[in-house]
Amino acid sequence: MDLRNSKMRQTLALAGKRGGKAIAAGLALALCASLLSACGNGSNDSKKNEGAKGTATITAYDTEPQSPLVPGDTNETGGGKPIGLLFSQLVRFEPNGKAVNEVAESIKPDATLQKYTIRLKDGWKFSDGTPVTAKSFTRAWSYTANAKDAQKGTSYLTTIKGYKDLQDPTKLKGDEQLSGLSVVDDRTFTVDLEHPDATFPIKIGCSAFSPLPDAFFKDPKGFGQHPVGNGPYKFVSWDHDASIKLVKNPYYHGGRMVKNAGVTFKVYTSDQAAYSDVQGGQLDVMEIVPAADSKSFKTDPQVTAYNKPGSRLSMLGLTSRLPHFVARTEEGTLRRQAVSMAIDRKNIINKILYGTATPAREFTSPLVPGYSPNLPGNDVLNYNPKKARELWAKAEAISKDTDPLVITYNSDSGLKPVYDAIANSIKNTIGLEVKTNPMPTFKEYRSAVEARKVVGATRYDWTPEYPSPEAYLFQHFDTRTAHGAGANDTDYINPDFDVYMDKAYAAKSTAEANKIYQESQAIILKDLPVVPLYYNNAHGVADKAIKGFGMDWSNNIIYENLTK
Repeated sequence: MDLRNSKMRQTLALAGKRGGKAIAAGLALALCASLLSACGNGSNDSKKNEGAKGTATITAYDTEPQSPLVPGDTNETGGGKPIGLLFSQLVRFEPNGKAVNEVAESIKPDATLQKYTIRLKDGWKFSDGTPVTAKSFTRAWSYTANAKDAQKGTSYLTTIKGYKDLQDPTKLKGDEQLSGLSVVDDRTFTVDLEHPDATFPIKIGCSAFSPLPDAFFKDPKGFGQHPVGNGPYKFVSWDHDASIKLVKNPYYHGGRMVKNAGVTFKVYTSDQAAYSDVQGGQLDVMEIVPAADSKSFKTDPQVTAYNKPGSRLSMLGLTSRLPHFVARTEEGTLRRQAVSMAIDRKNIINKILYGTATPAREFTSPLVPGYSPNLPGNDVLNYNPKKARELWAKAEAISKDTDPLVITYNSDSGLKPVYDAIANSIKNTIGLEVKTNPMPTFKEYRSAVEARKVVGATRYDWTPEYPSPEAYLFQHFDTRTAHGAGANDTDYINPDFDVYMDKAYAAKSTAEANKIYQESQAIILKDLPVVPLYYNNAHGVADKAIKGFGMDWSNNIIYENLTK
């Protein structure tokens, strides 16, 4: 997801996310105190999921989830949207990005910032009526961290003590527990970390830190098709490639007031078809706009439009398996930089996306603490045809590349005009033959990427799950997240970059950590494991009958607010 906004941005700056910064103990204690006090103000934590007495079910756009609906194994939007409504974590993020306690009553670090004591609020239950206990968290986190269980969200738990011991699947049964987790009683557990991490109280708002009921461990495979969560909505059914139906969860005990009877996600293979359905009243909301409608959707009388700055970063992935683009070689570096400088980002944004995006200036987002548009070396993100041709010629002098560059993406994204324009911009600037390879569905595309079957360039979009530079940088470029252990789909490896991530963990202030994150980008601005393209606005459309339509800090629709 992404980060965003306001005064809390300063507080969140105290807490970078995963893999990221650490702060002085006093600041962490202050942050924990603010989280604890915030959750008691204006929320309905002491009540069940009462909300407004809405009887309407909202229909929403989605793509077929790539994987079963298990929070630790979901890292794409098709499954991420229902997961976000079915599960609640210790911490939740309000629409503006402010972090407040959700299931947690308190999250207290010791003086070293290496041990946290977590106390749960009383009364939380899963949608099957069973209690949410400390063990619900410790078993779930251990399952996600265990390499034998092959969960996509495993890299989010790297800082917990014992994580390294669970990374050799040949030596594991799958039920081993993280040694850094200890249950004190039904409502209390402790977390020992490998090193200080004052961002921990924010990081645990990520879905990979969701609790799981006993039913999951009895039948993980069956659970993924019929999940039982503790979030504001309850699972009803999943008709594959057609719909996922959720209803209001009567056992929900948190601060998200649900104003409708439920949400049905309708699965589409064409966002253009979904947009037409919103226009015609057959679909209530969608959080994207087809490129072909980017120019007109804001004035379309048939829909309610939303368009505000967002946090998603769109990139062009260049895999390490591309023969003449091998990362960190002289030839590979020259070609990667040439390709980046051959892309006319502003022209694509203005003529195809019609101003619903902003050219990227670095590898995080303008709404993240520590973002800077003026990092040394970011001139490689400027459209510079002359320089691009010079760099390409130097690479050609090292070794001739006669192979076309193939850009693979999912055609149900509606981004054909964008990738056609990128291909043409590269081809017309440096003379490289560029082809596009649209795959029918996002599920098929992501499966091919994760199986490392895509050799050339790829669509590479990212919306972090918590507001921190670490959620962008560690997750995509650290060695520990490569080769299927995280979101590092290009399998970029650079020990020098890893050192910066470790330094950020040990930083003694937010300012120091942010500086380290900025400095680390000098390495990836040179190596370009991926090519940053643009920041997507949070934009979407709703049927005119829908009220309460809006989007949050992570570009997601606030589904619980919708009525009709």
